[in-house]
Amino acid sequence: MKTVAVLALLAGFALPARAEPPDDVSIYAVSLVGSPYRLGGSTPETGLDCSGFVGHVFHTMAGVQLPRDSRAIFEATAPLPGDALQAGDLVFFNTLNRAYSHVGIYLGENRFVHASSSRTGGVMVSNLDDRYWRERYEGARRVVRSDATAAATP
Repeated sequence: MKTVAVLALLAGFALPARAEPPDDVSIYAVSLVGSPYRLGGSTPETGLDCSGFVGHVFHTMAGVQLPRDSRAIFEATAPLPGDALQAGDLVFFNTLNRAYSHVGIYLGENRFVHASSSRTGGVMVSNLDDRYWRERYEGARRVVRSDATAAATP
């Protein structure tokens, strides 16, 4: 049943091909939609916060260990050249009146998946064009793998 829901969700947009990170990162991230939110959480079973969600996805699917804080993830990842946003890239937001306080995984076609503490409270897909996210968007970065390890592993 969950697979059908994920496929239906993905049917609305294509996941562009890329070498790093693998498309599996985006597909797995979407499969976690509906997982509960928990501040400080890092597993789908007990709950995830935004950085725990991103870290869990990249560790599980790409063997990449990311820092545990969204700002530290921003600092540990590579800047994007120009307009190069691709599926699997990380998108960052200012949601707590401090820079890079929220992170999600870009899916393509202006959609991203993230662990939200909002009214829905859990892993969900949102649109970068939504006013809330557009006003808080701070940029995107890319996880660069080297022998299954993040370039800036702490």
